[in-house]
Amino acid sequence: MKNKYNVKHIALILDGNKRWSKKQQVSLLKAYKKGFDNIELLIKTCLELGIPNLTLFTLSSENINRNSINNIYKIIYEYFNLFLNKLIHEKKIKIKVIGRRENLPKKIITMIDNSEKLTCENIILNLNLAFNYGFKNEIQDVLKKIKLNNSDIDLENDKEIKKLFYLGNSPDPEILIRTGGNKRLSNFILYNLTYTELFFTNSLWPEFNKSELIDILDEYKSVVRNYGL
Repeated sequence: MKNKYNVKHIALILDGNKRWSKKQQVSLLKAYKKGFDNIELLIKTCLELGIPNLTLFTLSSENINRNSINNIYKIIYEYFNLFLNKLIHEKKIKIKVIGRRENLPKKIITMIDNSEKLTCENIILNLNLAFNYGFKNEIQDVLKKIKLNNSDIDLENDKEIKKLFYLGNSPDPEILIRTGGNKRLSNFILYNLTYTELFFTNSLWPEFNKSELIDILDEYKSVVRNYGL
């Protein structure tokens, strides 16, 4: 489908699962399951609209210290494998997981490695999942790469520097959406947000829907982007 919004990349900070569980008086486990259903809906919408890149902040490096983390891992493992089977069959989506993999359970690391390997040749939608992600960690990893390959990196070349970051050559997001009402970026892919339009919605992540995404895309169409000029 032709991309009528001329958007190549959308990024989202998925915030509000815990507050939604309290609001609906359901378990946090159920809230996370609803959130994962929403991720699948969002992916399908991007495929329908012809948007080729989607980056989701699913789990921060701070989140892994929560008491509920084992339940979160369980849901991620369950939903990821179910959804991955569809992706492999349909051959539409390429998965890339950004963030540090140390300190993650072995089966989660194996799941991540397998998903990237099995979808590496898919080309319709690039799905970047920020998992155990923190921008300070990303900066540290970039500096390590520079230190190891100093003689081979032109530090005056923006394109070469960009390749060192987790998203590599992916186009920077035109749109970043944060659900949950908080107006902050929470340490998320800051290098790639230089000229990104920011949208903050009061909808909690499990409440966010296709209609709201379309409204944001329609609003974006009216924005004049001058890239600092």
